Amino acid sequence: MANHKSAIKRHKQSEKRRLRNASTKSTLRSAIKKVTEATAAGKADEATATLKEAVTLLDRAVSKGVLHRNNASRKISRLTVKVSAAGK
Repeated sequence: MANHKSAIKRHKQSEKRRLRNASTKSTLRSAIKKVTEATAAGKADEATATLKEAVTLLDRAVSKGVLHRNNASRKISRLTVKVSAAGK
């Protein structure tokens, strides 16, 4: 455990951030899973609706610093390709 006052504060801050980031990532994984399941089932309209929600969550994660912008962009791109292929 940290000994200095500043190190203790830093530890508390990093713990808060870790929990917040874990929650955000869990929500993201769930949203991505919904899109994947909808495309696998062939439900094009549901897939596009869940894609829109997933894109919003991914963009929000980038703005909060949870994900790198290229990582989110790659995920969005791959999901969009899946959804558009399912719609055909």
